Amino acid sequence: MEDAKKTVEFRLGTFGKLIPLLTAAAVIAWAATNQSNVNGYVVAFFAALVVGVVFAKDDKAYGEAIVYGLSKPIFGVVALAVMLAAVSGKLISESGMVQTVAAYVVAAGFTGKLFVAATFIMTCLLAFATGTSVGTYFVVIPILFPVGVMAGAAPEFMIGAIVSGAAFGDNLGPISDTTIASSTTQHADLGTVVRTRTRYSIPAALGALALFLLFTRTTEAGVSLEGVSGAEIRPVSLVMLVVPVVIIVLCLMRRHLIAALSYGILAGIAAGLVSGIYSVSDLLAFPGGFTVTGLIIDSITGTVGTVAMLIAVFGLLGVVERSGLFEDVGRLLNRFAKGKRSAEATIVVSTGLLSMITGVIAVAIVALGDLVNDIGEKAGVDRYRRANLLDCTGCTFCFLAPWTVHCVIPAQQSAQFGEAFAVAPASVPFVNYYSICMLFILIFAIATGYGSERKKQGAAKPARQP
Repeated sequence: MEDAKKTVEFRLGTFGKLIPLLTAAAVIAWAATNQSNVNGYVVAFFAALVVGVVFAKDDKAYGEAIVYGLSKPIFGVVALAVMLAAVSGKLISESGMVQTVAAYVVAAGFTGKLFVAATFIMTCLLAFATGTSVGTYFVVIPILFPVGVMAGAAPEFMIGAIVSGAAFGDNLGPISDTTIASSTTQHADLGTVVRTRTRYSIPAALGALALFLLFTRTTEAGVSLEGVSGAEIRPVSLVMLVVPVVIIVLCLMRRHLIAALSYGILAGIAAGLVSGIYSVSDLLAFPGGFTVTGLIIDSITGTVGTVAMLIAVFGLLGVVERSGLFEDVGRLLNRFAKGKRSAEATIVVSTGLLSMITGVIAVAIVALGDLVNDIGEKAGVDRYRRANLLDCTGCTFCFLAPWTVHCVIPAQQSAQFGEAFAVAPASVPFVNYYSICMLFILIFAIATGYGSERKKQGAAKPARQP
């Protein structure tokens, strides 16, 4: 009975299951062609939920599926992290630190394409060390993004460099949830997975670096942040570097992202008050008339659109998961796995589809874990090869889907600096050179068998039993 309650059945069969997704896709396409900001994507996913209920056979099961999606721990983490990151970012941007750092960068001649390339490398290292792509956005974007734009890099390429670096860290980082999920589901040794994955991730990173150096569009250096045009350079504002430093250190110490962001905010508030950059009323004030003002509340309310989109996305994820669509996709693609190459292509296509649908790579990997095991074992695809195909595919397609957190959160973060800095979510995939390069590497790997060989000591290790 419990399993029956959890299943959401739709009118029109499998096509009915696809209607919410098709609705979201149609509105997203409409929003993207009109260069919409995050709010267009909010409407898309809420429209999907509203239209979907019409085709659900059981309204109660449909509602429970939405709640199930919202009950996933990652939803609470990401939503709260968005709000906390907005506060920490505002503490930095309003202090004058970004303008000060940008002035020094421009004076040193470290501008345009060079700064974009350096941002990509730094983001790669940070994401690899911390194992979190979303957490990396919250640390890197408030500082490097506006500095880079003010140093002559086009906003979309700065975001592209950051998202590309985050994808690299998510793909190769030994403590990344995607690395752990891909190795665990395929019963593969984590160390060997990371070692063999370098054959895919390092060439993709080198390709991305070359593309950023060659094709980054530059602008005139010295663009000022909206609302603080002509702000005086304030060396004292550099004390606000304590915010990202605290967050990075705690992430490296494996502290929870929410805790790291919270301590970063506290450190920033203390540094701002002690240095005289902020007063208490700048941060929070109650002027009467049932109003609240100040940097903190403005930052939190400014994230309403992004949090609303996350609510709709995770609600839709719950509906898709309980509709059985994951299993349908798996069974359909399983029919095409006739040989080794076709099995590998099936793994890539199925993982790519589900990672784009769910917007969460680890969820797609776990959902397909057993299917990939079966297909791979029958076709003779090595477990390390399967783990690498799973992860590399997720870090390609999920990062290239404009409705996922990897496009929406960076776009939302960019918009907080003003209209001249804003990047549309639909623009991000075109400048995510790491995931684009990885796509070509996957195609090449399946066509030629590249990356499938392993050293004997790795192959000698017995597979762990589930």
